[in-house]
Amino acid sequence: MPAITLPDGSVRTFDGAVTGTTLADSIGPGLARAAMAMEINGKAVDISHSITEDCSIRFITRKDDEALEMIRHDAAHVMAEAVQELWPGTQVTIGPSIKDGFYYDFFREKPFTPADFEAIEKKMAEIITRGAAFEREEWDRNEAIAFFEERGERFKAELIRDLPEEEVISIYRQGEWLDLCRGPHLRTTADVGNAFKLMRVAGAYWRGDHRNPMLTRIYGTAWRDKKELKAYLLRLEEAEKRDHRRLGRDMDLFHIQEEAVGQIFWHQKGWRLYNTVQDYMRRAQERNGYQEVRTPQLVDRTLWEASGHWEKYRENMFIATVEDEDKTLALKPMNCPCHVQIFRHGLRSYRELPLRMAEFGACHRYEPSGSLHGIMRVRGFTQDDAHIFCTDDQIAEETARFVTMLGEVYKDFGFESFRVKFSDRPETRAGSDEVWDRAEASLKRACEMVGVEYELNPGEGAFYGPKLEFVLTDAIGRDWQCGTLQVDYVLPERLDASYIGEDSARHRPVMLHRAILGSFERFLGILIEQYAGKFPLWLAPTQVVVASIVTDAADYALEVTNRLRQAGLHVESDIRNEKINAKVREHSLARVPVILVVGRREAEEGTVSIRRLGEQAQKVLPLDEVLSTLTSEVTPPDIARKTA
Repeated sequence: MPAITLPDGSVRTFDGAVTGTTLADSIGPGLARAAMAMEINGKAVDISHSITEDCSIRFITRKDDEALEMIRHDAAHVMAEAVQELWPGTQVTIGPSIKDGFYYDFFREKPFTPADFEAIEKKMAEIITRGAAFEREEWDRNEAIAFFEERGERFKAELIRDLPEEEVISIYRQGEWLDLCRGPHLRTTADVGNAFKLMRVAGAYWRGDHRNPMLTRIYGTAWRDKKELKAYLLRLEEAEKRDHRRLGRDMDLFHIQEEAVGQIFWHQKGWRLYNTVQDYMRRAQERNGYQEVRTPQLVDRTLWEASGHWEKYRENMFIATVEDEDKTLALKPMNCPCHVQIFRHGLRSYRELPLRMAEFGACHRYEPSGSLHGIMRVRGFTQDDAHIFCTDDQIAEETARFVTMLGEVYKDFGFESFRVKFSDRPETRAGSDEVWDRAEASLKRACEMVGVEYELNPGEGAFYGPKLEFVLTDAIGRDWQCGTLQVDYVLPERLDASYIGEDSARHRPVMLHRAILGSFERFLGILIEQYAGKFPLWLAPTQVVVASIVTDAADYALEVTNRLRQAGLHVESDIRNEKINAKVREHSLARVPVILVVGRREAEEGTVSIRRLGEQAQKVLPLDEVLSTLTSEVTPPDIARKTA
């Protein structure tokens, strides 16, 4: 006689086992129509699941996030059925829901291409219209293996064979078609709806092993309704326009080539942007009491062994062997062990704490070639890295100082807000549970004291300590994790860092690892896409182009260019014998914020015609007035605040 507690606190009892369908129907016809699945004590299950014991129930309707994930999971099943109806003999492997959609991996002698999408989508719509119920069955392991092998589904048979002995073999049917699946699912294929679209194909090795057969992965997206689907496709279209790789080419910022995989060739304009951001960060760190240092690129493996990175991070490190010295060196993948060496150089006193040590540290990490993405994910990068050596009592104050600094930096770069995630101990970690208890408690206490609200991100801490992750949302709604603050009791112990306390005894400092931008390269990629290349004037790598209308105005154009350059602006002149409309079009494509057009009249009157990117109107103004206005606009926001 189960007693079922509903979200409003009310309790319903039944004489015997009851399904979610029956329970929803007993509550009311509206819920019976809307309920697509349910949660029992926080675990999602099918609406047809039998409830036999006392529990808490929450129904899942189409508006819930859990329903969206199930829609995508079910869409993967529908796609797999459609593919096998259209191309009998195709083997299905795995097909999960993912962020914004789903995929399914297929084995077929002839790989699928986007040309097959129309037929697959049409068949999917037909299957959805049938509205076949999703029905769960539990099978004997050996019978399931034999069943799939008889059908030629050797990949499914292998999956079942490799499942733990205690694993229940659950099969879901949808009409005549079935698949190995843990579930849960919605009520019928009709619940998938019509807001889906197949997006692209890719190759994928079976179980991610290059020694295994190559499969065809078909990606799709699915949403609650057509409105959500349309909004998503528009976001993708906007993201394509903002792609930093294309804009980097159009703006002549950088390029990447095969001779230096995962590393960047910065062109003059891109390097100017890079230095503008770095100069800003250097000023921010100086205002906040950081000492800037520089540490070696190549460091002997003994230091990485002592720090624990050799054990935990070796596969991501680039190694160099010095044969005549019998040494193994590593290009540093991070700066922290080297900063500890500076801290240890000489006797430290408690009066020096907190000691804030910063480095624009060039790091190298091996990233698989398939994961590289423009300048967003590379093998050679620079971090705005810093480490704060402090006492337990100083953690909260340093956290508050850091969060304030981080918020100011993000706002100056155009990000008005951010979210915070608290990442606690991972499965593979250094240090005892007692040390981790202490570190997590210290960081949580610091967050409470300074009013930082966070969401939990279980198991995602660094191997040496818990961390806060700071997540930005860009102009089109994408999230980017950039900043981080990590509490570390482990590394100072492993590398024997100490200071002399007020009691004249040696003590271990706490080490706070922190970054605001993270990787410069990645942050610049985010900035390019945030602004779609249309930077505010202070960030723009080329701030002004002075373009002549006629050759008679060339000397005046050069004079204007020189005056702007002397005032500190990044300016170029364009005195080519080309039509002015062609010049304006070319420089607008390169996202130059301001174009000053000069002709005979402007030369005679000492004026310029000013055009701003994205605006059709132009104004003719005295050169001195334009110079004063632009000089003010190119002043970085932190300097503007200081001089205001």
